[in-house]
Amino acid sequence: MKVVILAGGYGTRISEESHLKPKPMIEIGERPILWHIMKHYSYYGFNDFIICLGYKGFYIKEYFAHYFLHESDVTFDFQNNNQLITHNHTAEPWKVTLVNTGLDTMTGGRVKRVQKYIGNEPFMLTYGDGVSDVNLSELVENHKLYGRLATVTTVQPSGRFGALTITASNEVKGFQEKPKGDGAWINAGFFVLQPEVFNYISDDTTVFEKEPLEGLAKDGELMSYKHEGFWQPMDTMRDKNLLEELWKKGKAPWKTWDLDTVTIDGE
Repeated sequence: MKVVILAGGYGTRISEESHLKPKPMIEIGERPILWHIMKHYSYYGFNDFIICLGYKGFYIKEYFAHYFLHESDVTFDFQNNNQLITHNHTAEPWKVTLVNTGLDTMTGGRVKRVQKYIGNEPFMLTYGDGVSDVNLSELVENHKLYGRLATVTTVQPSGRFGALTITASNEVKGFQEKPKGDGAWINAGFFVLQPEVFNYISDDTTVFEKEPLEGLAKDGELMSYKHEGFWQPMDTMRDKNLLEELWKKGKAPWKTWDLDTVTIDGE
């Protein structure tokens, strides 16, 4: 099953870094958040990626163009016709298709533009700026059991501020550091979609979260997979710093994989 990742937005809310690079290339632990997302999918056996490019898309193309080189031990032999010798490298079993989907194309339009690379088969879709420990195998199995056109992972985000339990006489009876907000379930990405979903997308101006999802819901074709574990988008520098701190402390819940990837010997 192919995995489509939306990576073309401007990332204006985190402009401190996005003015230099696309948001999915902002680093957590010296790796782009896009890499973290792909590693999570790869852990569950999903290794065929289609990445929707837009703002500064060349940056992402250059990253993958040099990925093999940067992950390898190499010798540049200038005495022998500038020969490049690859010794050891770590390799993920990835196939990555990078598609220019337009600078100002909306999310739905970006999905529509990669239809020819997906074909007439189910696929997965997520955003290039959020990490989670969602069980992707269970998500896909639930989608199959539902038998509908679309399944969206939903979460209850934590509130930004602590909450006090206060009695009528103003006595504080308890404190919860990060309550679950107002109890509402929200779209966390990590979709599983049938190819018929393309019929709900009109053109480049279509916002996926508007007409397509609303239409699917109206037709009874949109199901929710409730995830009660970790989920965190990277919308602001505050979010970025939070993720960085979790990674540095070795407490990153989304790190479902083992960083020791396959080592291949080469000459």
